[in-house]
Amino acid sequence: MSPLSQQVMQGIEGLPEAEQRQVLDFVEFLKVKRQQTETRSSGEEPKSFAEVARASIGSVKGPGDLATNPAYMEGYGQ
Repeated sequence: MSPLSQQVMQGIEGLPEAEQRQVLDFVEFLKVKRQQTETRSSGEEPKSFAEVARASIGSVKGPGDLATNPAYMEGYGQ
């Protein structure tokens, strides 16, 4: 473990558990931020959920709109 890592660990050990959780949340935030930066720098364009899910659209049988079920509104407003 590097001296900086040891210093961080010593600093965290003296904190109450709630503040240790905040430190952990911040570390997770930094990891996600780094991942996003690496993705952008790889030249890959960000994709929307619809673009990613396009291959799965229509792969399940059923009504296109679940609200078309006549029982959906049964008893509504009574």
